Order: sequence, then C-alpha cells, then structure tokens
Amino acid sequence: MGRYFAKRLLSLIVSLVIASWVIFFVIEIAPGDPASFMLGINAQPDTVAALRSELGLDEGKFSRYISWFTGMLQGDFGTSYTYRTPVAQMVADRLWVSLPLAIYALTLSTLIALPAGIYAASRRGKTGDIAVMGATQLGVAVPNFWFAMMLVLVFAINLRWFSAGGFVGWEAGPLAALHSLTLPAIALALPQAAILARVMRSALLDILGEDFIRTARAKGLSQRQALWRHGLRNALIPVLTIIGLQFSFLLAGAIIIEQVFYLPGLGRLVFQAISARDLIVVESVVMLLVFAVILVNFLVDLTYALVDPRLRGRG
Repeated sequence: MGRYFAKRLLSLIVSLVIASWVIFFVIEIAPGDPASFMLGINAQPDTVAALRSELGLDEGKFSRYISWFTGMLQGDFGTSYTYRTPVAQMVADRLWVSLPLAIYALTLSTLIALPAGIYAASRRGKTGDIAVMGATQLGVAVPNFWFAMMLVLVFAINLRWFSAGGFVGWEAGPLAALHSLTLPAIALALPQAAILARVMRSALLDILGEDFIRTARAKGLSQRQALWRHGLRNALIPVLTIIGLQFSFLLAGAIIIEQVFYLPGLGRLVFQAISARDLIVVESVVMLLVFAVILVNFLVDLTYALVDPRLRGRG
C-alpha cells in the first residue's frame, strides 16, 4: 500500500506542476493588458507603464511564473490588481461559500442516487426500474440553471420558504447559512443524482451477472441478499469515480448557479476577475480548483485500493 501511495503522490505533484505552467501561460497570452484596462482607453502611455511596473507586469513571464508558483507554495497568491487586497484572503472568504455548497450538493446527490440506483437494479425491467430510469433521464436532460430558476419561482417567490438569493453568512448560524444554500444545493444535486443513479444501476447489473453472484444464488441466497452481501461492494469502484468527478464539478463548475442565486462564491469571483482582467485572481482561483480536482482524484485512487486490494499491485 505504501508503494501505491507513493506512486499516486508523485503523479499528483507532477500533475500540479504541469497544470500551474499551463494555467499561467494560457491566461497570460490572452489578449488585453490589465493596466490599460484599469486606466481606460484615454490613459497616457507613461501612466500605463508606471502602473505595469507597480503591478510587476513589466517583468518577464517566466520570472513572474516562478514568483507566482513559489508564492503559492508558501500560501501567498499575490495581490489583486483591481481590489488591491491579498488574493488568498479573497479566495478564503469565498471558499467558505463554495466548499460547503459543493459538499451539501454532493451529500444530497449521493443520498438520492445510491438508494435509487440500488432499487432500480433490484427490480430490473419492472415498474420501479422504469420509473427510476425515466426520472433520471429527465434529470440529465433538464439544464440546472433552468431548474434553479424554477426552484426560485416555486419555493422563494410563491411559497416564500427560502430567499431568492444571497448568502446570510456563517456568523448568522449554521442552520441559517445552510438554509440559504439549500435551493442552490438542490439545483446542483438533482442533475448529478440522475447521473450517479444510472451509474449505480449499471454497475450493479454488471456485477449481478458475474460468476460469484451466480454461485451465491446457487447456495440459496435470494437476488436481493446476493446484491447486498456481495454485489454492492464490488459495484462501488465506478460509483466512486463518478462521485469524485462530481465533487470536482460542483466545486469548480457552479458559476452559473452562483450567478442565479447571487452567491459570493469562487465561481462569481472568477467571473468578476475575468471581466476586470484581474489575471492574478483568475490564475490563483483556477489553480486552486485544479488542485481540488487532482486531490479528489488522488483520494479516489486511494479509496479504490481500500475497496479492491487487487488494484494495489497494478499501481
């Protein structure tokens, strides 16, 4: 297990270094100069040059990359061009919205999807299976931003059970904060639950056709008993893959939902930074999100090895 862990850790480090290089240079070659954008089209060239020098934009790209990357390793993400505040502080403030939202949505998605997938697999071809598959097909087809607006219309405007947007902050109490994140979490969770339920069903049906399940059935176990005792554990590997990918998506891809509900999360921060040409913020946030994706995949790989020890020898 130690060798497997070491190989996966080395892969994580190499992936992060390559990702940092790609993120920095791809964003840097995008058209537009931050200093010119901040000062406007009528700014004098010497004023623009002075601002570029103040922001460190007159240095070479490779030198700026090294400074940015080594700073991140020490927890220093630089200073925002637009807001003149440390990027690390801006990210930390918004991470306390995006991270709980992603965890909340993933929890809802898993709690809905796994029982639904197991139920559908245990009733293959029957009414329950058809109903679950029909519901998941609808969940995959409906855009989450449209679903989010319908949630606002029904539960915020008509029923007034929730606010239409905004975040009250954790200082208002955990229950109040989670209450304000409930509609966004549902809007994110249900489409993901539809995908996860279908994967759970397919994985279980594949496992139920294996020889060891037939042997268990021959020994007197019912299909449901064989599914719970032997099938579920072996079906978890593809499910864990999807859960890991979904968490990464929920953390990094919630920008539209954050816009719909006016949540001050990482997605809105990136959107605002792109609009303001605040490159250092864009680079740092994207790098943080890439790190989250790679870290989640790393943890999923370790979970694979715990679920199926045979994979340790293939690492």
